[in-house]
Amino acid sequence: MSKAAEPPHRACRSRHLRWFVPGAAILLASCERAGVLDPQGPIAAAEQLLLINSTAIMLVVVIPVIIATLAFTWWYRATNTRAGRGSDESYEGRIELVVWSIPTLTVILLGGVIWIGSHQLDPRAPIPAKADPLHIDVVALDWKWLFIYPDQGVAAVNQLVIPAGTPVEFQITSATVMNSFFVPQLGSQIYAMGGMITHLSLLADKPGEYPGFSANFSGDGFSGMQFVVRSVQAADFKTWLDQARSTGATLDTAGYAQLAKPSENVPPATYRSVAPNLFEQIIDQTVAGPAGKAAAPASQQRAGG
Repeated sequence: MSKAAEPPHRACRSRHLRWFVPGAAILLASCERAGVLDPQGPIAAAEQLLLINSTAIMLVVVIPVIIATLAFTWWYRATNTRAGRGSDESYEGRIELVVWSIPTLTVILLGGVIWIGSHQLDPRAPIPAKADPLHIDVVALDWKWLFIYPDQGVAAVNQLVIPAGTPVEFQITSATVMNSFFVPQLGSQIYAMGGMITHLSLLADKPGEYPGFSANFSGDGFSGMQFVVRSVQAADFKTWLDQARSTGATLDTAGYAQLAKPSENVPPATYRSVAPNLFEQIIDQTVAGPAGKAAAPASQQRAGG
């Protein structure tokens, strides 16, 4: 049968399928990427609970309004002769009380829930745990992520390895334009800004791999600013540290200058050692701007003192 002779119902079904298939693919892709609905740590779980509670409170208003709208539309249809319709304007206090009190109480309740939840989820608040926190310095570059482990003396690019069950305290900055650090399954998207430090505490409950990325457009290579958080057992984390210390280059001032040059889709890499106070030097250079890069030695002496 030719296309011109295709029955109307089959053509309609084919047209619907053409819209349904890509729509379903987009929905599935968004669900797979939206790790906020699959929390793997206490911060992400608390944020999910706050999202669910806020949605449920708002539905207390939304659902009755939808039902009332459909009911009034059906009752006052033109063919219903039993529905009384008066043209005289009148004031009904009981209706006004319901119309105004329910949204007011909802806004008060919703505001209280969000207020309390936001303060409990302060990004820099320490996370109670049996293990001592791990300190990691994060630098957003063009277009990659630099992770410095100051206490361990190593660094990594576009890969973040942490021990499961251990709180991780991040110091985050940007050596270029404003960016955004986000690991959806662990929680708390937070901005990285040049010359400034933002603090973030996260924890992964169990071993696994959790995607992280930049949530703020920052130029041509923005789509490649992705990394994977590998949460591993404590013994495996020590093994990774030993491997990192035995391989890779040294991240000194010259090595950082080379790394800071714009590049796209950079593969993960590690550095066996890091120059002392490199994170502080990066912030000093960002504040000073291009004219202040020549004064890096003085910045090093100030950071080291």
